[in-house]
Amino acid sequence: MARWKNGKHRRKDGSWDPLKDSSTDKQTAQVIPRTPQSASSSYTLAYVDDEFLCREELRPVRLQLELLKTEMILTERSIKSTVVMFGGARIPAPGEAAWAAKNDIQKKNLENASIYYEEARKFAQLCSAQAKKMDYHEYVVVTGGGPGVMEAGNRGASEVGAPSVGLNIVLPHEQAPNPYVTPELSFNFHYFAIRKMHFLMRAKAITIFPGGFGTLDELFETVTLIQTKRMAPIPLILFSRAFWEDIINFEALAAFGTIAPEDLDLFQFAETAEEAWKIIADFYDLNDETAP
Repeated sequence: MARWKNGKHRRKDGSWDPLKDSSTDKQTAQVIPRTPQSASSSYTLAYVDDEFLCREELRPVRLQLELLKTEMILTERSIKSTVVMFGGARIPAPGEAAWAAKNDIQKKNLENASIYYEEARKFAQLCSAQAKKMDYHEYVVVTGGGPGVMEAGNRGASEVGAPSVGLNIVLPHEQAPNPYVTPELSFNFHYFAIRKMHFLMRAKAITIFPGGFGTLDELFETVTLIQTKRMAPIPLILFSRAFWEDIINFEALAAFGTIAPEDLDLFQFAETAEEAWKIIADFYDLNDETAP
Protein backbone atom coordinates (compact mmCIF):
# COMPACT_ATOMS: atom_id res chain seq x y z
CA MET A 1 0.00 0.00 0.00
CA ALA A 2 2.94 2.33 0.55
CA ARG A 3 3.37 3.05 -3.13
CA TRP A 4 -0.22 4.25 -3.27
CA LYS A 5 0.31 6.65 -0.39
CA ASN A 6 3.63 8.21 -1.31
CA GLY A 7 2.35 10.41 -4.11
CA LYS A 8 3.57 8.26 -6.97
CA HIS A 9 0.08 8.17 -8.42
CA ARG A 10 -0.47 11.88 -8.32
CA ARG A 11 -0.12 14.16 -11.34
CA LYS A 12 1.99 17.30 -11.24
CA ASP A 13 -1.12 19.32 -10.37
CA GLY A 14 -1.81 17.07 -7.37
CA SER A 15 -4.73 15.18 -8.92
CA TRP A 16 -4.94 11.47 -8.11
CA ASP A 17 -4.41 9.21 -11.14
CA PRO A 18 -3.92 5.45 -10.65
CA LEU A 19 -3.56 4.75 -14.38
CA LYS A 20 -0.14 4.02 -15.83
CA ASP A 21 1.21 7.10 -17.57
CA SER A 22 2.11 7.20 -21.26
CA SER A 23 5.79 7.96 -20.64
CA THR A 24 6.20 4.68 -18.77
CA ASP A 25 4.61 2.71 -21.59
CA LYS A 26 6.78 4.54 -24.12
CA GLN A 27 9.89 3.34 -22.30
CA THR A 28 8.52 -0.19 -21.91
CA ALA A 29 7.72 -0.43 -25.62
CA GLN A 30 11.32 0.44 -26.49
CA VAL A 31 12.66 -2.72 -24.82
CA ILE A 32 10.09 -5.20 -26.12
CA PRO A 33 11.82 -8.11 -27.89
CA ARG A 34 12.20 -7.42 -31.58
CA THR A 35 10.09 -9.72 -33.73
CA PRO A 36 8.56 -9.28 -37.19
CA GLN A 37 5.39 -8.16 -35.44
CA SER A 38 6.96 -5.68 -33.02
CA ALA A 39 9.20 -4.32 -35.78
CA SER A 40 6.20 -3.38 -37.91
CA SER A 41 5.28 0.32 -37.95
CA SER A 42 1.69 -0.67 -37.19
CA TYR A 43 2.84 -1.86 -33.75
CA THR A 44 4.43 1.47 -32.80
CA LEU A 45 2.51 3.42 -30.18
CA ALA A 46 0.47 6.02 -32.02
CA TYR A 47 1.73 8.97 -29.97
CA VAL A 48 5.41 8.22 -30.69
CA ASP A 49 4.92 7.27 -34.35
CA ASP A 50 6.26 10.28 -36.30
CA GLU A 51 5.23 8.85 -39.65
CA PHE A 52 1.69 8.35 -38.42
CA LEU A 53 1.47 11.81 -36.83
CA CYS A 54 2.59 13.42 -40.09
CA ARG A 55 -0.14 11.81 -42.16
CA GLU A 56 -2.47 14.19 -43.97
CA GLU A 57 -5.46 12.89 -41.99
CA LEU A 58 -3.78 13.95 -38.75
CA ARG A 59 -3.61 17.64 -39.66
CA PRO A 60 -6.33 18.59 -37.13
CA VAL A 61 -4.35 16.84 -34.40
CA ARG A 62 -1.13 18.62 -35.37
CA LEU A 63 -2.93 21.98 -35.33
CA GLN A 64 -4.15 21.23 -31.83
CA LEU A 65 -0.72 20.11 -30.68
CA GLU A 66 0.91 23.33 -31.90
CA LEU A 67 -1.73 25.34 -30.08
CA LEU A 68 -1.46 23.31 -26.88
CA LYS A 69 2.31 23.01 -26.53
CA THR A 70 3.03 26.72 -26.51
CA GLU A 71 -0.08 27.53 -24.48
CA MET A 72 0.81 25.02 -21.79
CA ILE A 73 4.42 26.18 -21.46
CA LEU A 74 3.49 29.88 -21.29
CA THR A 75 0.83 29.06 -18.68
CA GLU A 76 3.33 27.04 -16.64
CA ARG A 77 5.65 30.07 -16.71
CA SER A 78 2.74 32.27 -15.56
CA ILE A 79 3.13 34.58 -18.56
CA LYS A 80 -0.20 36.39 -18.58
CA SER A 81 0.38 39.18 -21.07
CA THR A 82 2.88 40.16 -23.73
CA VAL A 83 4.09 43.01 -25.91
CA VAL A 84 4.52 41.86 -29.49
CA MET A 85 7.27 43.19 -31.73
CA PHE A 86 6.88 42.66 -35.48
CA GLY A 87 9.39 43.91 -38.04
CA GLY A 88 11.81 43.14 -40.83
CA ALA A 89 14.22 40.23 -40.59
CA ARG A 90 16.56 41.98 -43.04
CA ILE A 91 17.29 45.08 -40.97
CA PRO A 92 20.86 44.84 -39.62
CA ALA A 93 22.22 46.01 -36.30
CA PRO A 94 24.00 49.40 -36.42
CA GLY A 95 27.41 49.04 -38.00
CA GLU A 96 26.68 45.67 -39.56
CA ALA A 97 26.35 44.96 -43.26
CA ALA A 98 22.95 44.48 -44.87
CA TRP A 99 23.27 40.76 -45.55
CA ALA A 100 20.01 40.60 -47.53
CA ALA A 101 20.67 43.51 -49.88
CA LYS A 102 20.53 42.66 -53.59
CA ASN A 103 21.89 45.98 -54.89
CA ASP A 104 23.47 49.21 -53.69
CA ILE A 105 20.15 50.96 -53.15
CA GLN A 106 18.84 48.18 -50.94
CA LYS A 107 22.14 48.11 -49.06
CA LYS A 108 21.90 51.83 -48.33
CA ASN A 109 18.24 51.66 -47.29
CA LEU A 110 18.63 48.63 -45.06
CA GLU A 111 21.76 49.95 -43.34
CA ASN A 112 20.06 53.31 -42.76
CA ALA A 113 17.16 51.36 -41.26
CA SER A 114 19.48 50.04 -38.54
CA ILE A 115 18.16 52.90 -36.41
CA TYR A 116 15.00 50.78 -36.02
CA TYR A 117 17.07 47.86 -34.76
CA GLU A 118 18.35 50.15 -32.03
CA GLU A 119 14.89 51.54 -31.24
CA ALA A 120 13.51 48.00 -31.06
CA ARG A 121 16.28 47.05 -28.66
CA LYS A 122 15.57 50.04 -26.43
CA PHE A 123 11.82 49.48 -26.61
CA ALA A 124 12.23 45.88 -25.44
CA GLN A 125 14.23 47.15 -22.48
CA LEU A 126 11.43 49.53 -21.52
CA CYS A 127 8.87 46.73 -21.75
CA SER A 128 11.09 44.46 -19.70
CA ALA A 129 11.49 47.09 -16.98
CA GLN A 130 7.71 47.04 -16.55
CA ALA A 131 7.66 43.24 -16.74
CA LYS A 132 10.21 43.08 -13.92
CA LYS A 133 7.88 45.07 -11.67
CA MET A 134 5.29 42.36 -12.26
CA ASP A 135 7.61 39.38 -11.73
CA TYR A 136 7.80 38.85 -15.48
CA HIS A 137 4.18 37.74 -15.63
CA GLU A 138 3.00 40.74 -17.65
CA TYR A 139 4.35 42.77 -20.60
CA VAL A 140 6.80 40.05 -21.63
CA VAL A 141 8.42 40.72 -25.00
CA VAL A 142 7.43 38.39 -27.85
CA THR A 143 9.04 38.31 -31.29
CA GLY A 144 9.13 35.98 -34.26
CA GLY A 145 12.45 34.68 -32.97
CA GLY A 146 14.42 35.46 -36.13
CA PRO A 147 17.03 38.07 -37.10
CA GLY A 148 16.65 41.82 -37.65
CA VAL A 149 14.03 43.60 -35.58
CA MET A 150 13.10 40.30 -33.95
CA GLU A 151 16.65 39.78 -32.76
CA ALA A 152 16.74 43.36 -31.46
CA GLY A 153 13.65 42.75 -29.35
CA ASN A 154 14.95 39.58 -27.75
CA ARG A 155 18.37 41.15 -27.37
CA GLY A 156 17.03 44.19 -25.54
CA ALA A 157 15.18 41.97 -23.07
CA SER A 158 18.18 39.71 -22.57
CA GLU A 159 20.49 42.66 -21.88
CA VAL A 160 18.40 43.68 -18.86
CA GLY A 161 18.06 40.12 -17.58
CA ALA A 162 14.46 39.64 -18.69
CA PRO A 163 12.92 36.60 -20.34
CA SER A 164 11.48 36.93 -23.84
CA VAL A 165 9.57 34.67 -26.18
CA GLY A 166 10.49 33.64 -29.72
CA LEU A 167 7.83 32.18 -32.01
CA ASN A 168 9.83 30.77 -34.89
CA ILE A 169 8.48 29.05 -37.97
CA VAL A 170 10.20 26.60 -40.29
CA LEU A 171 11.56 28.66 -43.19
CA PRO A 172 14.37 27.89 -45.62
CA HIS A 173 16.39 31.00 -44.73
CA GLU A 174 15.87 31.02 -40.94
CA GLN A 175 17.05 27.70 -39.60
CA ALA A 176 17.71 28.66 -35.99
CA PRO A 177 16.31 31.12 -33.44
CA ASN A 178 18.35 34.20 -32.67
CA PRO A 179 20.67 33.67 -29.67
CA TYR A 180 18.81 36.11 -27.39
CA VAL A 181 15.51 34.24 -27.10
CA THR A 182 15.06 32.65 -23.68
CA PRO A 183 15.76 28.98 -24.47
CA GLU A 184 12.80 27.67 -22.48
CA LEU A 185 10.52 30.12 -24.33
CA SER A 186 11.79 29.34 -27.82
CA PHE A 187 9.08 27.73 -29.94
CA ASN A 188 8.88 26.44 -33.49
CA PHE A 189 5.83 26.15 -35.73
CA HIS A 190 4.76 24.51 -38.94
CA TYR A 191 1.40 26.30 -39.17
CA PHE A 192 1.39 30.07 -39.69
CA ALA A 193 -2.19 30.25 -38.40
CA ILE A 194 -1.37 28.81 -34.98
CA ARG A 195 1.73 30.97 -34.70
CA LYS A 196 -0.40 34.06 -35.40
CA MET A 197 -2.85 33.03 -32.69
CA HIS A 198 -0.06 32.82 -30.13
CA PHE A 199 1.20 36.27 -31.09
CA LEU A 200 -2.20 37.78 -30.35
CA MET A 201 -3.70 35.67 -27.56
CA ARG A 202 -1.81 37.45 -24.75
CA ALA A 203 -0.97 40.72 -26.51
CA LYS A 204 -1.44 43.95 -24.55
CA ALA A 205 0.27 45.95 -27.28
CA ILE A 206 1.64 45.35 -30.75
CA THR A 207 4.45 47.27 -32.38
CA ILE A 208 5.12 47.15 -36.11
CA PHE A 209 8.58 48.16 -37.28
CA PRO A 210 9.48 48.58 -40.97
CA GLY A 211 9.42 45.24 -42.72
CA GLY A 212 8.35 43.26 -45.76
CA PHE A 213 5.50 40.97 -46.74
CA GLY A 214 5.49 39.10 -43.43
CA THR A 215 5.32 42.32 -41.44
CA LEU A 216 2.56 43.66 -43.70
CA ASP A 217 0.61 40.46 -43.19
CA GLU A 218 0.94 40.77 -39.42
CA LEU A 219 -0.13 44.43 -39.52
CA PHE A 220 -3.23 43.85 -41.61
CA GLU A 221 -4.19 40.69 -39.71
CA THR A 222 -4.11 42.62 -36.45
CA VAL A 223 -5.83 45.78 -37.60
CA THR A 224 -8.58 43.72 -39.28
CA LEU A 225 -9.28 41.82 -36.07
CA ILE A 226 -9.53 45.09 -34.14
CA GLN A 227 -11.60 46.77 -36.87
CA THR A 228 -14.10 43.89 -36.96
CA LYS A 229 -14.18 43.72 -33.14
CA ARG A 230 -12.87 40.17 -33.14
CA MET A 231 -10.14 41.50 -30.86
CA ALA A 232 -10.25 44.13 -28.14
CA PRO A 233 -8.69 47.48 -29.05
CA ILE A 234 -5.10 47.59 -27.83
CA PRO A 235 -2.21 49.89 -28.69
CA LEU A 236 -1.16 49.16 -32.28
CA ILE A 237 1.95 51.21 -32.89
CA LEU A 238 3.71 51.70 -36.22
CA PHE A 239 7.34 52.79 -36.00
CA SER A 240 8.33 55.42 -38.60
CA ARG A 241 5.43 57.37 -40.03
CA ALA A 242 7.54 58.20 -43.10
CA PHE A 243 8.09 54.53 -43.95
CA TRP A 244 4.48 53.45 -43.51
CA GLU A 245 2.91 56.41 -45.28
CA ASP A 246 5.33 55.95 -48.15
CA ILE A 247 4.35 52.33 -48.78
CA ILE A 248 0.66 52.47 -47.79
CA ASN A 249 -1.71 55.32 -48.55
CA PHE A 250 -4.00 54.93 -45.57
CA GLU A 251 -5.75 58.22 -46.30
CA ALA A 252 -6.60 57.04 -49.83
CA LEU A 253 -8.35 53.97 -48.43
CA ALA A 254 -10.51 56.18 -46.23
CA ALA A 255 -11.16 58.69 -49.02
CA PHE A 256 -12.23 55.94 -51.41
CA GLY A 257 -14.56 54.51 -48.80
CA THR A 258 -13.08 51.03 -48.45
CA ILE A 259 -12.37 51.77 -44.78
CA ALA A 260 -14.16 54.17 -42.47
CA PRO A 261 -12.46 57.47 -41.59
CA GLU A 262 -12.39 56.43 -37.93
CA ASP A 263 -10.46 53.28 -38.86
CA LEU A 264 -7.41 55.51 -39.17
CA ASP A 265 -7.57 55.82 -35.38
CA LEU A 266 -7.03 52.10 -34.86
CA PHE A 267 -3.25 52.58 -34.97
CA GLN A 268 -0.73 55.22 -33.95
CA PHE A 269 2.75 56.21 -35.09
CA ALA A 270 5.94 56.46 -33.05
CA GLU A 271 9.50 57.39 -33.92
CA THR A 272 11.30 56.34 -30.75
CA ALA A 273 11.13 53.64 -28.12
CA GLU A 274 10.16 56.22 -25.52
CA GLU A 275 7.23 57.49 -27.60
CA ALA A 276 5.95 53.99 -28.15
CA TRP A 277 6.21 53.03 -24.51
CA LYS A 278 4.41 56.22 -23.46
CA ILE A 279 1.45 55.23 -25.68
CA ILE A 280 1.25 51.90 -23.87
CA ALA A 281 1.80 53.36 -20.41
CA ASP A 282 -0.90 55.97 -20.96
CA PHE A 283 -3.34 53.39 -22.35
CA TYR A 284 -2.99 51.15 -19.30
CA ASP A 285 -2.35 53.88 -16.69
CA LEU A 286 0.90 52.19 -15.77
CA ASN A 287 1.89 54.96 -13.41
CA ASP A 288 -1.00 53.73 -11.27
CA GLU A 289 -0.09 50.80 -9.04
CA THR A 290 -3.50 49.26 -9.69
CA ALA A 291 -2.93 49.21 -13.47
CA PRO A 292 -3.94 45.98 -15.25
